[in-house]
Amino acid sequence: MYDVMIIGCGITGAAMAYELSKYELKVAVLEKENDVAEGATKANSAILHAGYDPMPGSLMARMNVRGVELARQLCRELDVPYEPIGSLVLAFCEAQRENIKELYRRGMENGVPGLQVLTGDEVRAMEPNLAQEVVCALYAPTAAICMPWEYCLALAETAVVNGVELYLEHPVTALKPTDQGWEVTAGGERFETRYVVNAAGGEAGEIHAMAAFCPFAIHPTRGEYYLMDKSEGGRVSHVIFQCPSERGKGVLVAPTVDGNLIVGPNAQAVEGEDTRNTAQGMDYVRERAAESVPSIDFRQSIRNFAGVRAVADTGDFIIGPVDGAPGFFDAAGICSPGLSAAPAVAEYLTQLMGEGGLELKKKERFQGKRSRVRFNRLTAQEKRDLVSEQPAYGRVICRCETVTEGEILAAIHSPIPPRSVDGVKRRVGAGLGRCQGGFCGPRVVELLCRELGISPGEVLQDRVGSWMLAQETKGGGRHV
Repeated sequence: MYDVMIIGCGITGAAMAYELSKYELKVAVLEKENDVAEGATKANSAILHAGYDPMPGSLMARMNVRGVELARQLCRELDVPYEPIGSLVLAFCEAQRENIKELYRRGMENGVPGLQVLTGDEVRAMEPNLAQEVVCALYAPTAAICMPWEYCLALAETAVVNGVELYLEHPVTALKPTDQGWEVTAGGERFETRYVVNAAGGEAGEIHAMAAFCPFAIHPTRGEYYLMDKSEGGRVSHVIFQCPSERGKGVLVAPTVDGNLIVGPNAQAVEGEDTRNTAQGMDYVRERAAESVPSIDFRQSIRNFAGVRAVADTGDFIIGPVDGAPGFFDAAGICSPGLSAAPAVAEYLTQLMGEGGLELKKKERFQGKRSRVRFNRLTAQEKRDLVSEQPAYGRVICRCETVTEGEILAAIHSPIPPRSVDGVKRRVGAGLGRCQGGFCGPRVVELLCRELGISPGEVLQDRVGSWMLAQETKGGGRHV
């Protein structure tokens, strides 16, 4: 019997697992995919928003401002790449100047520190590559960028180290109330738990409906992006937004913590998890981004990708107990600023569960620190010392990002080991560079085979079924 079972291990589910792992509880996480962060968490803008955009008084506003505050400490303690670079929201005409004033008003009411309204000349002094048409901007110094999938992984790994059980490839197919709580069927297994947390992202509505009538709907919304080479990484030094509209926060331009430039997204309603890139969508992103930063060289694009965010028709996050389903709690509709808000959502929902009867006794020994080696960030002397102790760190596997065999081996033998080539990429960066794995991909396959004792035909690119080496036989089967 578990005390709490969390459904979903994106950033919200991982944050919830991390928060609950601080207490004397038996906790499990059920994730339908073969890795954590496989949904919107791995395909977003990688921005921790300051909190001026959500409507004052909303859960979004409360969770955003508190969450970005918590993120600073969490990223430091869990060794997650994080840079507090601040953000700018641009106005291109006098009408949009009023929008900037409204965002400033909201931000002040939401408690966002340090907000300033800058003139066009002031903002261009900060960002010389901005369009001349910019008339003013809202500056938010508390906005930051991070590595979203590592943030999620770090939270989940820390939870696992502190006793949380993670079940990958366990999609939930049924929920049944019992005298003591809930029976959860997932991955062909049955589990007993006192409490359930629904952090299922785009499928949160379906999971809720297994427990009780669902009063909300989730509308999947696709956002498409360009990832630019590091040669474009210095084009801007802040997160550059356009004035938001009913369709979202607009097309942004921002540095990444790895030194690249990210451009996007659009906002397109889709059915399910449709993460295809479209010519129309990419044209829109490129044209809108050029309004902010005309000099972007899109010939330096090294990858296009898309993510699907779970937008609820309530217009706000859905967090709390569910009527008619004792012990069932929602963390649903966590779209942008979900990455920013996640630790605050977990903190708040844990408080609500405590008020609902969950005994919250703090552990005497909680392991709240995490670190990993990033060879390309070490000094020359640190590299020499490390290689002399562990020679595998002297063998470079990914030349673009200078990722070593030692880093990949550490990932493969970590608390949540990767099950695919992309799983390795998300953990250590091998394949993130200009050649996108063209050089290091085969070597990563070789290491996975050697360390896991599997054949090349069993190695996946990413999700289940995405074999790296396969061909279709005449009978329609798969042959390696």
